[in-house]
Amino acid sequence: MKLVSALLLAGLLFACGNSKTVASTTTTKISKEKTTNVSIDTGISISQGSKIATTPNKPTVEPAETTDRIRLNNTITSAPATKFNHGVWDTLLKKHVSAQGVVAYDGFSKNSEKLRAYIDSLSENLPAETWTQEEKLAYWINAYNAMTVDLILRNLPLESIKDIDKPWDQRLWKLGDKWYNLDEIEHQILRKMNEPRIHFGINCASYSCPPLLNGAFTAKKVDAQLDFLAKQFINDPTRNTITPDRVEISKIFKWFGKDFKKSGSLVDYLNQYSDVKISADAKVRYKDYNWALNN
Repeated sequence: MKLVSALLLAGLLFACGNSKTVASTTTTKISKEKTTNVSIDTGISISQGSKIATTPNKPTVEPAETTDRIRLNNTITSAPATKFNHGVWDTLLKKHVSAQGVVAYDGFSKNSEKLRAYIDSLSENLPAETWTQEEKLAYWINAYNAMTVDLILRNLPLESIKDIDKPWDQRLWKLGDKWYNLDEIEHQILRKMNEPRIHFGINCASYSCPPLLNGAFTAKKVDAQLDFLAKQFINDPTRNTITPDRVEISKIFKWFGKDFKKSGSLVDYLNQYSDVKISADAKVRYKDYNWALNN
């Protein structure tokens, strides 16, 4: 009996020992779990029993610029301005030239200082190699026309530009470091740009010339402006008479025939703008040129 009691007591003691070991192990596991981080995919890290810690924020993405500014080396700078603004000349033309191209030289003479100031501004802004064809065309056509008006104002009163001694040879205008005349701008600059429509854009202050546009040429509009002037001039019955089999046209087409025939015959060129379809074998004659002042 004593032996049985002793065995029961020993078994009880062994069971209690195992229970403590299990409890200790369980406590250790729970303790370890309390220090385990739980990651959530929101940029935030949470540790049980600890404060919430945020991960570093991503760099802020700035919205794209909505103005005409450029970011260079983290510095915002203004975008390059338009190559040249012909606004002063545009205002003068709208004020002193009619839609039909009739020029009020007396009115221009009252604004001669503004005209000279515009020509001076041309001198300070000569076209650069980086300028587009359109920018150069607008610049040089405007320059030619402004200088022609200035030439007339310098010699008023007169009835014709041909009353002036060698009007196209006078070097009266300094652009940059060079003195220019009208002849050089027309033949050495504009005609070498391979754009025959310039002959409808530049004005020689005479009745038979294509009418002076009552607005400045601009880079954005010069192509449309020259197209408009070409069509207007070719279909003007006071300057050209066109029928399918016979044309009597301005001497401009004779003097500068080479420019108009680069891509075909003269008739081919006229047919690009003529309201009347001209036959390929139509007879061509040239009208007398009226050099009377266009006022």
